[in-house]
Amino acid sequence: MPSLSFLCIATFFKGEEFMRTCKQLGNTVYLLTDRKLADKDWPRDAIDDFFYLPTSANTTENHNEMLAGLAFVMRSRKIDRVVALDDFDVEKAALIRETFRIPGMGQTTARFFRDKLAMRMRAQSEGIRVPAFSALFNDQAITDFLTSTEAPWLIKPRSEASATGIRKVHSLDEAWSVIHQLDNERSNYLIESFKPGTVYHVDSLSCNGAIVFSRASQYLATPMDVAHGGGVFRTMNLALDAPEAADLYTMNEAVMGAFRMLHSASHSEFIRCDDGELYFLETSSRVGGAHIAEMVEAATGVNLWREWAILENAVARDLTYLPPVDRPQYAGLIVSLARQQWPDLSVFTEPEIWWRMNREYHVGLIVRATDPGRVRQLLDAYMQRIYAEFHASAPVPDKPTS
Repeated sequence: MPSLSFLCIATFFKGEEFMRTCKQLGNTVYLLTDRKLADKDWPRDAIDDFFYLPTSANTTENHNEMLAGLAFVMRSRKIDRVVALDDFDVEKAALIRETFRIPGMGQTTARFFRDKLAMRMRAQSEGIRVPAFSALFNDQAITDFLTSTEAPWLIKPRSEASATGIRKVHSLDEAWSVIHQLDNERSNYLIESFKPGTVYHVDSLSCNGAIVFSRASQYLATPMDVAHGGGVFRTMNLALDAPEAADLYTMNEAVMGAFRMLHSASHSEFIRCDDGELYFLETSSRVGGAHIAEMVEAATGVNLWREWAILENAVARDLTYLPPVDRPQYAGLIVSLARQQWPDLSVFTEPEIWWRMNREYHVGLIVRATDPGRVRQLLDAYMQRIYAEFHASAPVPDKPTS
């Protein structure tokens, strides 16, 4: 079978296992990344060539330079598939596919997985519950929204990831103050009602428009709570028979269908509010970040990066894709900034520990057990120890960091 050429885009350091697997399956692998990441520990034995961008920014100038460079590359090399390995590369990948007529997600569909306003409008039009929201285009529409809903509200960038750039406002005057500060950038933001509740995430794989693997989990401390409150990030899998699991899978399927997902990994977030209803928050066409992929692997035996590469290879070659076998256990993840440059994690000795973080000024663990109660017990105990012995906090960034 002839080799295919995959252009992987990763302007953050991630996706190593995807590229290794793609190469092992007999493909040519190219990596398009930010020049400042040139010296990162990429799987160089799996990458046939590197192409560099001067910056990862999604600007017209940067995109034009990227297209010109790839047009030159393609004079002598073919590119059969383009895969965005991070949120911030989805626009780039869609533009490349559209420009060079490469199969895959185009720019209109990509909007549903990057633009929070597009997500909400599409979901609402398909009858999927979302918190009340408004674009920031028209003053009267904003005023109508603020006077017809209750504070607090969240002002969110339409195309950032996680909690980056989100502002929580508590009054009409404060909301307008933030909107005015945005000035000409306000069209790139939206405002929505802040609804307290329990936040969940569903990590999935889709093939030929059908979800073929999913695992639902509950944030015990959300990325926003951690970013804005300086807490410790925690998440764990839901019990397989948890009453909310079925609702999450049903809504996740509705979202993927409404957003025209065909073939990809996805990470979607939902909230069960105090009114008892489940609401869609946001989604993305990539593997979940913040080491959620490792937690899913601990719980199921499924490495989402590796499986995504197998799926993409099968689709590109028109082969039958066989979904992975889920070997269900339960896992939980805990991560925090640390005061120490290299925290000593050997002080955590429980046999359920499956993974330890090795990163400067960070502490992180994944635990695995057959009993979800034991996972929660360990996460609660570790949270107390991390606060006492390791924890540090930092202001939420306005822009993403690597």
